[in-house]
Amino acid sequence: MARGGGGGGAAPAPKHDELTPHPVKDQLPGVSYCITSPPPWPEAILLGFQHYLVMLGTTVIIPTALVPQMGGNNEDKAVVIQTLLFVAGINTLLQSFFGTRLPAVIGGSYTFVVPTISIILAGRYANEPNPHTKFLRIMRGTQGALIVASALQIIFGFSGLWRNVARYLSPLSAAPLVMLVGFGLYELGFPSVAKCVEIGLPELILLVIFAMYLPHAIHMMKSIFDRFAVLFTIPIVWLYAYLLTVGGAYRNAPPKTQFHCRTDRSGIIGGAPWIRVPYPFQWGAPTFDAGEAFAMMAASFVALVESTGAFIAVSRYASATPLPPSVLSRGIGWQGIGILLDGLFGTGNGSSVSVENAGLLALTRVGSRRVVQISAGFMIFFSILGKFGAVFASIPPPIFAALYCIFFAYVGSAGLGFLQFCNLNSFRTKFILGFSVFMGLSVPQYFNEYTSVAGYGPVHTHARWFNDIVNVIFSSKAFVAGFVAYLLDNTIHRHDGSVRKDRGYHWWDKFRSYRTDTRSEEFYSLPFNLNKFFPSV
Repeated sequence: MARGGGGGGAAPAPKHDELTPHPVKDQLPGVSYCITSPPPWPEAILLGFQHYLVMLGTTVIIPTALVPQMGGNNEDKAVVIQTLLFVAGINTLLQSFFGTRLPAVIGGSYTFVVPTISIILAGRYANEPNPHTKFLRIMRGTQGALIVASALQIIFGFSGLWRNVARYLSPLSAAPLVMLVGFGLYELGFPSVAKCVEIGLPELILLVIFAMYLPHAIHMMKSIFDRFAVLFTIPIVWLYAYLLTVGGAYRNAPPKTQFHCRTDRSGIIGGAPWIRVPYPFQWGAPTFDAGEAFAMMAASFVALVESTGAFIAVSRYASATPLPPSVLSRGIGWQGIGILLDGLFGTGNGSSVSVENAGLLALTRVGSRRVVQISAGFMIFFSILGKFGAVFASIPPPIFAALYCIFFAYVGSAGLGFLQFCNLNSFRTKFILGFSVFMGLSVPQYFNEYTSVAGYGPVHTHARWFNDIVNVIFSSKAFVAGFVAYLLDNTIHRHDGSVRKDRGYHWWDKFRSYRTDTRSEEFYSLPFNLNKFFPSV
């Protein structure tokens, strides 16, 4: 290579293409099976079972926390878990066929836990002496609140109201929302792993080795290790936890340690019936209270915003184009119907997009719709065959927490990925991005800290329903970050010509309407020619 005159030992000038930044991609490259391309049937069934295992964590953790507080026993807890699983299967099928059509699992949601606990603590249940009667009364009260709260998402979704909100979403305002939909769940990650670190940490380390290192070390089975890392690692660590349990490692341990570490402490296997089909109003007729319904509506609105971020992440990892606002709005409407089903069947909890399953799409690099539909089949099958489903539901919680460390991180990084569309050298971009993420972490931290010390939220008036509304809304990291980013992005110098490019708005122009990009038809059109009767705009 020719050198410059006085260059001496200077390094050769880099080639031009080495200096150009990575090109911007509408669809995520490197995905093995995208939304419309299913893997072979044996592989699809195994991947579907893997999705079922991953969503079990939240499905078991929420009723395990709530049912004893309601006054329920192990049998009640097993039936609530079965019901939640059954309805999650139905909702996932509805969402994948008629909603957004994305490979999104619709499962239990932590957002609805706060208003549910508020119902549990309501004065009118305090004097009930019989625990089982108290459980039934609280469950019926929760059902009534969920039925009313579902109306909010049904109206927002099917009226097109949410479509109009989503039209003003840019990559810059979507990034903090999606980031904190994933990163904002950090409390469910390592803090839960550490509750039984001798089980949680091996699962986390093994999962990283199987998913990230082994595929590059053993080239022959490259796709098997990363695609089925969860199916490889859970049985290994579960067996290890079982051996510790039967070996007497926790015989003299405190009750809390035994609950988190032992494989026989959940009480679900003993309490579960062999065969039982959940049915509407199985706990009796729902009861309605205006204040509780308002609090649950606030949770429903927060879940709507969080699910919007999760849907955006799922569309990315399914290698689909950005969601047209009309399709997103349709999905929110069907999610509202999902919450209505939760209320009718009595799951004790509302529904939203499962963030951990969105992360699993990234780990496996399989964004196929069929895989998630198969997983919904597993949910319904194992919810009816109670004892068999209960075996998997008895996996110790720290194993699921180890999975969350990776899956929530993947969803958060999907949000970071939208910054490729933005000008990161703009001070406006830096302010909106930094301020919204910081406030999204800081405001809920204040609310949660205050609640843990005082026993109630910072807003503490005589109207309990009003307290619940404010405390639920400002305890969600994703909601606060998304709201702040959306507000600032649409009010600070919005009409400035250069700002439009800085916020990446022009990149999503062709996806703002269903008709302007031909790929929308391929990914999001309804089955059975239903688009003729329910056109997207």
